Amino acid sequence: MLYPSDAEFTFTIPKSDAATIKETTTAKPEAGIQVVEETKTVVVNTTPADSQAIISTDSSLVNSSVQDFPVGAIINGDRIDQKVPSLASTYENPLSNCGGTEEKKEGLFWTFIFGLLGGFIALLTPCVFPMLPITVSFFTKDTKRKGWVNGLIYGVSIIVIYVLIGLLITIFVGPEALNRLSTNWIANTLFFIIFIAFAFSFFGYYEITLPSSWSTKSDRMADKGGLIGIFFMAFTLALVSFSCTGPIIGTAIVQAATKGEYLGPFLVMLGFSTGLALPFGLFAAFPAWLNTLPKSGSWMNSVKVVLGFLELALAFKFLSIADMTNGWGILKYELFMGIWVAVFIAMALYLFGFIKFPHDSPLKKLSPMRMGFGALVVGLVLYLLSGFRVNEKTGDYNALVLMSGLAPPAHYNFFIKPQSVDAQIKAKYPSYSKCANNINCFKDYFEGMAYAKEVNKPVMLDFTGYGCVNCRKTEEHIWIDDRIRGILNDSLVLISLYVDEDKKLSNVYISEHSNKKLRNVGNKWADFQIVNFQQNSQPLYVMTTNNQEVISKPRPFVEGIDGYLDFLMCSLKEAKK
Repeated sequence: MLYPSDAEFTFTIPKSDAATIKETTTAKPEAGIQVVEETKTVVVNTTPADSQAIISTDSSLVNSSVQDFPVGAIINGDRIDQKVPSLASTYENPLSNCGGTEEKKEGLFWTFIFGLLGGFIALLTPCVFPMLPITVSFFTKDTKRKGWVNGLIYGVSIIVIYVLIGLLITIFVGPEALNRLSTNWIANTLFFIIFIAFAFSFFGYYEITLPSSWSTKSDRMADKGGLIGIFFMAFTLALVSFSCTGPIIGTAIVQAATKGEYLGPFLVMLGFSTGLALPFGLFAAFPAWLNTLPKSGSWMNSVKVVLGFLELALAFKFLSIADMTNGWGILKYELFMGIWVAVFIAMALYLFGFIKFPHDSPLKKLSPMRMGFGALVVGLVLYLLSGFRVNEKTGDYNALVLMSGLAPPAHYNFFIKPQSVDAQIKAKYPSYSKCANNINCFKDYFEGMAYAKEVNKPVMLDFTGYGCVNCRKTEEHIWIDDRIRGILNDSLVLISLYVDEDKKLSNVYISEHSNKKLRNVGNKWADFQIVNFQQNSQPLYVMTTNNQEVISKPRPFVEGIDGYLDFLMCSLKEAKK
């Protein structure tokens, strides 16, 4: 059993059901049945076995009145402070050896690569690119060896400056706060506004700059020469180029931070500074290479404008997360994809010279490179439009590989009605609904477990989230397989627990993990996952019996249909035993 055998459960039901409870359960004598006038309910303290007897006798109580069987409820007027169930999980010693696959730790590597690409892109902006020959010429005034050494120190100084920023964010914000950033609607709405501001800055309508006094003071320190002087030369570059690099840095840090990885900001800044510093160091060591660089010109402003379009598109990713976690129903799949199509059509029109921005020079002739990028963007628009095709297998829109985790799930849409669910089951268990790919699922643990007991099927717990990229990859590219969809629909009971669900709890729960108050549904399921499985990353798939015994080692995200299918088949075979 997942629940401790000696646990005491407290839950509330309407007074009218008190007689039923007296007949079907042996409440603990010392607690008994107590009428609480303030809440007009009956409070029953009983054991896990007795609570299961209540479900078996009258499952309708689960639908409307039973309060999740929390441990250790405290009655205080009309408010109940409750603890999320502290489950004695058997996950460390599952019934079988199924699963056992470790999550591939590629996330941090790609965070570094993402930052590195950001550094290379920043180098092409008009605030940084012209600084290359000016800075390198300063180092070539001395001997070749000394110029090489000074250039190396300059490059290392750039890395140190940006890495320090990443470290400060990591230390002062902390991993839990970073993880909350990925789902908090206020943070995501703020990111949306910031990205819109970045976009219009890149379009040339205004500049985001730091106070000029900062760069002036740094420049004075650079004049002192020596190691300190070189360091402050690098610091001056960081300050002066902020109007171009700031939005790129901001984008990189936000993307890294919202993944919830503790080292994310540090690694993305390490990658960014390496990409920015490497050319300065190399050109200082080999100044003749400067002759191979293209001349500064209007092409650099075009790079900024294209980045502006990308910022504009990415902004809606954050608004989408805020929309889903709060259930606003505003930015669903069709509208989101339509906005992206419009943004990239506008980008194509810009590249072909039909749209101009404030700092653009007159375009006399399209260069082959500009035409090539324009053609690529047109191809991307056609690719995005293919996402509006309906998949005959699932009855949802055709989910696109490149949009997994960026666009809302295909089943979160305006125009395609989900397939109907069994009305009798829905009446008993309100959380019963259609999830990704029109797969039947429950969104409440207790309702799902009660139903699994009723139909005598094993359970798969799906710890997921609206803002979870790898959850979407699993749903859209693994669950779409006919064999897997068949198993999830027919052979087990799927319980999808959204850890970023922002719906407020009717009662205040106390975390068994952190002893803090949990105020929304997502907090409760996240705490549930941590307490029982000592993990807080999503997705996590846990196969259990309907008696709440863990069958297989919990499975994190791993790409590939075959491995996932083996995990399900092996677990089902063990469940039959």
